[in-house]
Amino acid sequence: MHKSNEAWSEILEPDAYAVLFEESTERPNTSPLNHEKREGTYICAACNLPLFLSENKFDSGTGWPSFTQPIAGHTGSKRDFKLIWPRTEYHCIRCGGHQGHLFNDGPAPRGERWCNNGVALQFVAKGQDLPALRS
Repeated sequence: MHKSNEAWSEILEPDAYAVLFEESTERPNTSPLNHEKREGTYICAACNLPLFLSENKFDSGTGWPSFTQPIAGHTGSKRDFKLIWPRTEYHCIRCGGHQGHLFNDGPAPRGERWCNNGVALQFVAKGQDLPALRS
C-alpha cells in the first residue's frame, strides 16, 4: 500500500499520525485500550489490517497495550537504534505504520511482549464487522 505522508496526515488524528508515520511514542497509561477486556480484533488505525486478537492481549503493567503474538504475516520488523541499545521495532506489513516494539520479557510459552501504541490501533468487538481495508 502506497499513500503519501500528507495523505495519511489528512486521514488520521495528529497523535496517531505522529506514532504511525513519524515513529513517535504515546505517553504510557493514556490509551483506553489498556483497559479493553472484550473479545475482538485490534486493527491498524491507518489501514484497518487486523494485527492482534484479544485472546493474545495481556496486562504487562507497562502502560501500553501488550500482546503475546500478532496475527501471523501481518507485521514486519526492523532494528531500532533510537535509544542506546538496539530494539526490535514492528510495523503494519500493509501500510508500514509504526506500531511498537517487541521485547523478550512476555509470558510463557512464547516469552514475547508486543508492546503497542494504543493510538496506532482500533478495537473491533467480536460480533461487529471489521471495516474494509483502507485503500
